Amino acid sequence: MFGSIRWRIAVPYILLALVAMLGMMAYLSRSSRQAYLENLHDQLLDEAILVADLARPAFTSADRAGQLTSLALHYSSLLAARVTIMATDGGVLADSSITTIVDNHLNRPEVQQALATGRGFSVRFSTTLGQEMIYAAVPVSNEGNTIGIVRLSVPLTAINAQVHHLNQTLAVATLVGLILVIVLAILIADRTALPVRQLTAIVEQMAQGDLGIRVMSSTRDEVGRLAEAFNNMAGRFQNQMETLVDQRNKLEAVLTHMTDGAVITDGEGRVQLMNPAAAHLLGVAAEQASGESLVAVARDHQVVAVWQRCRQTGKEQSDLVEIGIRGPFLRVIATPLQEPPGGGLLLILQDLTQVRRLETIRRDFISNISHELRNPLAALKALVDTLRDGAIDDRPMAERFLVQMDAEVDAMTQMVRELLELSRIESGKVPLKLVPTGVADLINPAVERLRPQAERAGLTIGIDLPDNLPLVLADGERLQQVLSNLLHNAIKFTPPGGQITVSATAGTMVTISVQDTGVGIAAADLPRIFERFYKADRARSSGGTGLGLAIAKHIVQAHGGQIWAESIEGHGATFRFTLPIRAG
Repeated sequence: MFGSIRWRIAVPYILLALVAMLGMMAYLSRSSRQAYLENLHDQLLDEAILVADLARPAFTSADRAGQLTSLALHYSSLLAARVTIMATDGGVLADSSITTIVDNHLNRPEVQQALATGRGFSVRFSTTLGQEMIYAAVPVSNEGNTIGIVRLSVPLTAINAQVHHLNQTLAVATLVGLILVIVLAILIADRTALPVRQLTAIVEQMAQGDLGIRVMSSTRDEVGRLAEAFNNMAGRFQNQMETLVDQRNKLEAVLTHMTDGAVITDGEGRVQLMNPAAAHLLGVAAEQASGESLVAVARDHQVVAVWQRCRQTGKEQSDLVEIGIRGPFLRVIATPLQEPPGGGLLLILQDLTQVRRLETIRRDFISNISHELRNPLAALKALVDTLRDGAIDDRPMAERFLVQMDAEVDAMTQMVRELLELSRIESGKVPLKLVPTGVADLINPAVERLRPQAERAGLTIGIDLPDNLPLVLADGERLQQVLSNLLHNAIKFTPPGGQITVSATAGTMVTISVQDTGVGIAAADLPRIFERFYKADRARSSGGTGLGLAIAKHIVQAHGGQIWAESIEGHGATFRFTLPIRAG
C-alpha cells in the first residue's frame, strides 16, 4: 500500500488528524471534568458557608447534638449532599449519612485546610462510604473563635456520568471527523497524485515507442511546471531520437548496400553486428551470427589472427586472406573502436577476388600475347638471318622463305586486327544494326560457309530448327561471325567421324546451340574459355589467336544476350547463346 504516492500522502495526513483529534478529545474531557469539579467546588463552599452560619447557634445550645443532627439531616435533604458537622478536634458531632460512631476526621485534607486557611477542598475515595467523593469544608466561628467545622460532600458519580457522556459525544464527533478526514485525505491525495499517475502512464507509453504523447495540465503550480518541463524534455528527447533513428537508418543503409563486409565485435570477440556483405563473404546468416564468437563465425584462423593482433596492439592491422581452397580472396582490416586496447573492434572485409582474377587475366594476357608474338617474330628473325647468310642467292629457297614470312606477317596482322576489333566492341564503338531477322537466316550462311572445312575433317554438320521460330533483333553479320567462331572451334576439336549440330529453341528468348561430339573441355577451363588469349591444354598446339570466343562473348552481350558453354571432358561440348525476341 505504501508503494503508492497517494497513500504516502493520505496516511500521514490521517494519522496527524487522528492524533490531533484524540489529543483534543482528551483535552476536552479533562477540561470538562475540571470545570465540573470547579463549579461543584464553588457550589459546595457556598452551601457549606450557609450551613455553617445556620449551625452556629446550635453549637451553644443545650441540645447541641440533637439540633446539629436535625440541621445536618435537613440540609442534606435540601442540598442533596452529605452534611458532616465536627468539633474542632475532628470528632464528628453529626452526619447526615452515618448514624454510627465514625472515626475522627481531624486528619482529613479538607479539614486541615479549613482549619488552616478557612476553606478546605479535596477529591478522594471515601473509605467510609466506599466511593469517590468531593469534599468542601469551612470553619464555624463565634466571636472570632473557631467552634466547629461544617463539611459538605457529594459523590462524583454524576460528574463521572456527565464526563462519560461527554466523552461518548466527543468520541462520536471524533469518529465522524476522522471519517471525513480520511475521505478528504484520500480525495486530496488522489488529486495530488493524479498528475503523477498521468505522468507515469505517459512515460510508460513513451517507453513503448509513442514519443509524440504529451502531458496536459491547466494548473500553474509545481505540478503544472513539472508537466511543462516534462513536455519540453519529451520534445527534445523526441528530436534526438528522430535524429538517432535517421542516423541509424542511414548507417544501416550504408552497411546494407556497401560492397565491403563489416563486422563489429566486443572486446571478447563476440559478434555484435554484421552486414549482408560480410555474411555473404563468410558464408553465414547475419541474424544467426549475432552474439556468436568470431572464431565460430569466420571459421578461418587468418581472420581471427588479424583481429587478435589489433586487440593486442590497439592499432589498425590488415592482411590478405583467402577463405578456404576456392573461397573469396579478402583484405581483412581490423580497427579498434575504442581507445584503450581490449574494447570493441571493427573488421572490414574487402573482396579482392575479382581484382585478383583481373590481375590473373592481365598476367595471362601479357603472357599469351607475348607467346603469340614471340613465335612469328622468332620465325621471321630466323628466316631473315638465313637469307642474310646466303639463302637469298638461292632463288627457290628465298621465295619459299618469303612465303613463310608473308604467312607469319598475315598471322600477326590477323591477331592485331582481332585485338582492335575486340577493343572496339568492348568500348561500344562498333554500332550494331539490329533488325528483325529469322534464326535460319543467321545459322544457314555460317553453316554453309564452314561445311566444306567440316567435310574435309571427316565431320558432318546438321541443323535442327523447329518451325515457327520467332524473329530476333540481330545484326546478321556480327552474329554470323559468332556462329563461325563456334563452328570453327567445334570442327577443330572434334575427331573425324564426329557430328556437329546447330539447333535453336524459343522461350522468353531464342537460344541457339552449337553441339559437337569432340574431346570436350576440362572443368577447370570452363570458367575461363571466354577470356582473351586463354587457351586450354587441348588448344595449345592447335593454332589460333585465342580471341575468337572473347569476341563472340562481347558481340552476344552487345545484343542483350548471354553466352556459355557446357561440357564433360571426353564427351563433347555445347556452346549456347541467347538473343532477344522482336517485340510485337
